[in-house]
Amino acid sequence: MTPEEQLAETVRVEGRRVLATLIRVVGDMQLAEDAAQDAAVSALRTWPVHGVPEDPRAWLMVTARNRAYDMVRREAARPAKETAAGWYQPAASRDAAEDALAALEPESVVADDMLRLVFTCCHPALSAEARVALALRTLAGLEVAAIARAFLVTEATMAKRLVRARQKIATAHIPYRVPSAAELPERLPAVLSVVHLIGTAAHAPTGGEDVARADLEAEAVRLARLLAELMPGEPEVLSLLALLLFTAARRPARTDAGGDPVLLADQDRSRWDRPTIGEASALLAEAVRRSGGIAGPYQLQAHLSACHSTTAAWADTDWDRIIGLYDLMLSVSANPAVALNRAVAVGERDGPAAMLLELDAIAAAPRSHLWHAARADALRRLGRPGPARQELALALAEAPTGPERRLLATRLAALSPGGVARKP
Repeated sequence: MTPEEQLAETVRVEGRRVLATLIRVVGDMQLAEDAAQDAAVSALRTWPVHGVPEDPRAWLMVTARNRAYDMVRREAARPAKETAAGWYQPAASRDAAEDALAALEPESVVADDMLRLVFTCCHPALSAEARVALALRTLAGLEVAAIARAFLVTEATMAKRLVRARQKIATAHIPYRVPSAAELPERLPAVLSVVHLIGTAAHAPTGGEDVARADLEAEAVRLARLLAELMPGEPEVLSLLALLLFTAARRPARTDAGGDPVLLADQDRSRWDRPTIGEASALLAEAVRRSGGIAGPYQLQAHLSACHSTTAAWADTDWDRIIGLYDLMLSVSANPAVALNRAVAVGERDGPAAMLLELDAIAAAPRSHLWHAARADALRRLGRPGPARQELALALAEAPTGPERRLLATRLAALSPGGVARKP
């Protein structure tokens, strides 16, 4: 692995944890992010010349911390900004930061830093939109351009929103800590939403060549485990952890040898991680026992995932139960993604004509490449290749990742004259 490749891997795997600890050390989210970026640039210049350090994460942390000091010294030199930089004390802050840096070693402390950052991003003083954007940027590590696409705004607009959110954290003195036990219940829904969002981002990339991001998936599972330790026996925490584990267990079969996606119906279920499915099933059973028969949204989603993960073969799938669970979810919240998945399930149970009716009932505004692809599949099964090709062309134009585009292009080619259509 070249120094450049090692740096990219270190930033990808360790970058968010470095940032979380750096925020604790310097006390400022924007400053920490700027310093971390500068450290990565410095590594790009230094590592190819002097070699990769023995502990790349610690090297990035120390370099970023020193860069943050330099930034604060420069700002503190301006009298008008001394108060704004008041956390910095020339005589004492370096010793304090050295103590904080020493805490890098125990894995539990690093994990706690991530949990602190989750709660900071989820503070009720921030708007729901700001929480989501900050989580995607700071916790999931998505680029600003990708977040902007998700919110259907320009990159410049999203960059300004992120800056305002960080400023709000600073001006409102939002604490970088795990809340007290009394505060946890109020804050839990937002925190669970963010952890779930990270897991979702792992399996819905906004660009690139990855079908899924194992690092984000592992981060979501790790954060859910921390929450389970923080709030033992909380049904929705257990349910979210179960949901994430069910999904992670199926990842080995989700791509073929070339890295392209394999649909659930075509996956080799012998490659699924059975011990992880067993752990998830036990967590879900405990969540059901503790919830007293009242299922929250994550428990419903975990039940859905369990239906697929614990079924021996695609032909044995209990579509009645799956559609019933989707109905319960839609009764709680009108979610277009849930409606789309329900339509596909209806197509498996009742046939393509019923599926087409369900798809066309979904509001036009949120229709995505997945909606067009599902509609193309229904039309193909109904023996209407012309309209199916039109839908596939629309899906292909909107698909965000290379693997998805290749899959859709293969389907489109199979529907062309002389092509071999995929079996229903």
